[in-house]
Formats: sequence, structure tokens, C-alpha cells
Amino acid sequence: MESNSFLEKKFKLSERGTNVKTELMAGLTTFMTMSYILIVNPDILSQTGMDKGALFTTTILASIIANLIMALYANLPFALAPGMGLNAFFTFTVCMQMGETWQFALTAVFLEGIIFILLSMFKIREEIFNAIPMSLKNAVSVGIGLFIAFIGFTGANIITPGDGVILSLGNLLTPNALVLFVGLFLMAFLSAKNVKGALLYGIVGSTILALILGVTKLPQSSQAIFSLPPSIKPIAFQLEFGEIFTFKMFSVMFTFLFVDLFDTVGTLTGVATKADLLDENGELPDVGKALMADAVGTTFGALLGTSTVTTFVESASGVADGGRTGFTTLSTAGCFFISLFFFPLFSIVPTEATSAALIIVGLFMMSPIKNIDFDDFTEAVPAFLAITMMPFAYSIAEGIAFGMMSYVLLKFTTGKRKDISVLMYVLAIIFLLRILAPLFS
Repeated sequence: MESNSFLEKKFKLSERGTNVKTELMAGLTTFMTMSYILIVNPDILSQTGMDKGALFTTTILASIIANLIMALYANLPFALAPGMGLNAFFTFTVCMQMGETWQFALTAVFLEGIIFILLSMFKIREEIFNAIPMSLKNAVSVGIGLFIAFIGFTGANIITPGDGVILSLGNLLTPNALVLFVGLFLMAFLSAKNVKGALLYGIVGSTILALILGVTKLPQSSQAIFSLPPSIKPIAFQLEFGEIFTFKMFSVMFTFLFVDLFDTVGTLTGVATKADLLDENGELPDVGKALMADAVGTTFGALLGTSTVTTFVESASGVADGGRTGFTTLSTAGCFFISLFFFPLFSIVPTEATSAALIIVGLFMMSPIKNIDFDDFTEAVPAFLAITMMPFAYSIAEGIAFGMMSYVLLKFTTGKRKDISVLMYVLAIIFLLRILAPLFS
């Protein structure tokens, strides 16, 4: 009883209409839908020459640190881990295309984290978040929904590159496709019945089916299930400051900064809207604390040896299961800690199971579309561009960019300039200059 009283006081469970059981389940659901990062992040970063075992441990440690800050400092249900897209930029652009060392790339990530902390301390990132008009906040939620549903369909090979067309329907007559659609139906059925933990139960159910069909397999021995985490010594504290004042360091660092900033702002906007955590002004209370968790997580992650830590759109799965406080994120952090010792078990969950969850979450994220005024073209066009560019350009940041630029342009040219904040002008110009930059290089 005393423990529940402490949790109630610390996380304000009743105030946000939730309870311990719901928050635990939501945290577990969030973890299950983002647990693929434990496999994918080491796979991508190890292509730079970094030790794969050390990367597994570092990915978890960086995630735990960031999630603890989000839980205990910000009290918000947003989970963090090394981000997809940013790890690909780290490996394929900085190290492979530019020919830089992974130590160089880690240093750029570290510097980005330090700058993020400074921006968060002076509330610049918070001002950016609050400067986004409500129509774009709603559009971002919808766009993220389409984006992660698209990730789910492509990840399970339901949508594939086409022959002569950009995309086409994959082979549906496979055990893998059956696992996805059974998982999708199970999650939809349980959600329709208002069962808490519907997504988690769907993941477990589809994983069991995958085992029966041979899509995935159990470990062969107890040693394959339990293991001590690999040492992080090969990659930890390997920063390289020799080129800190070079243009290429600035260029790489700025790219990390830019993508992380707007992906994080976009994710926080979308998930907070779905969780009904925005106030009457459309702003997220304590957003600065959430942004600080991201910044500190990135800084520590670089020191430990991983790419940029960011807020995950998969947090929406936990929110959809009722998560409303930092206790959800604390539960997710606990799952990350446990996974340190049970890594082989997480390889059992097939892509099709987590893909089904992403598709359902995409549906959940669509609901704010009803709040967009499609009769006002100065609101509708920017919202539409933000929504469509996220999946089509495969980037949350690009969706935000097109939404903001078109919003400022339309409001300015139609005489509705009072709707545009000073910061929106600045951001729109920055986005435009970024697009035009190749003309002057």
C-alpha cells in the first residue's frame, strides 16, 4: 500500500487517469514494439568496425539512462533508444561514404548532445515545440501514424519494391504473411474489446504462431537463453577530438543535430497529442524536461559508444495501451535492463509480430485528423503536405519541413500573417536554405 502511495505521489497516476497495472503493461508494450532496436542497431553500427557484442550492451545502457531521466525527471510516457535513420547516417554516410572513423562519428554525436543540452537549458527547443500551430501538431500525429504503418508493411514484406513501379504488393501466401495478419487481427479484435495490453498479447500470440509455423525458433539450450552482457570496453570512451574544429566535423554534427531535433519534436508532438497530454494552448507541459532526457541520453550514448539517442515513435503503442506517466517509461527501462541478460530470447520475436503492432499503432495515430480544418486551405494544405511527406520521404523531419514552409507561405500570402509566430518564420527560412544549399556548394 505504501509503495502504491509513493508511486501515486511521484507519477500522479490518478490525476492522469491511470494505474500501476496499466502503466506496467504500457511500458512492456512500448518495449516490445521497439525491442527490434536491440538487434538492428548493433547490426548497422557494427558495419563500421565496431564490436557487435559491445554495441548490444551499449544500446541497452544508453536506452536505460535516457528512459530513467524521462521517467523520473519529466514524468512522461515517451521511450528513448538509439534512433533508426540516425544510425544509418552514422554508418553509411559518415563512415562509409565520407571515409571517417567511427570514433570521429561518435565525437560528432557527443558534440550534438552537448549543444542539445545547452539549447534545452535555454528553452530554445521548447520554444520550437510550442511555435508549431495546432493544425500541424495534429498533422504530425497523423503523418507519424502513416509513417510507422508503412514501416510495418514494408518490414514484413507485405509492401515490396515493384518491378517497374516504386512499390507493389508482396507475396501474401507465405507463413510470414500469415503471422502478420493473424497478429493484426488479434490486436484489432482485442482493441475492439477494450482489452488493456492488446498489442502485447497480439505480439505474444503471433510469436507463438511463428514458432508453430517455423518462422522463428526457440534457442537450443539454456545457455542460449541466459548470458552475461558483453563488455563495452572495445567502443566506450573512444572520442576523437583532433578534428573538432574542422568544417566536416561541423557539417556532420549539424546534420545529427538537425535530424534529431525535428524528429524528436515531431515524435513528441504526435504522441503527446494522441495521449491527450497537451494543455489548452496545444502545448506539452514540461516539454523542456522531455527534450533534456533526449539530449542527455545522446551525450551519454556517445560516450558509451552508440549513435544518437532519440524519442521513439513506438512510444505510441504504450500510449495506446493506456500509458500516461513516467511510470510507463520506467517500466520500459526495466525491460531494457532485463534484456541485458536475455538477449537470445528477443531474437525469437519475428519482424512480422512487431510489424503488426506498428500497423495498429498507425491506426491509433490517425484520430487527430478529425481536428484539422480542411475547409481552410491555409491550414489544410500544410497539414496535408506534413502528413504525406513523412511516409513518402521516409522522414518525420521532412514532413515537418514541408508543413512549416507551406504554412508560412500560405498564411503570409493570404493576409493571415498574425497566425505566424516569429519562430515559424525563422524555421521556415532555415528549412528553405537547407533545400537550396546544394545550389551554392
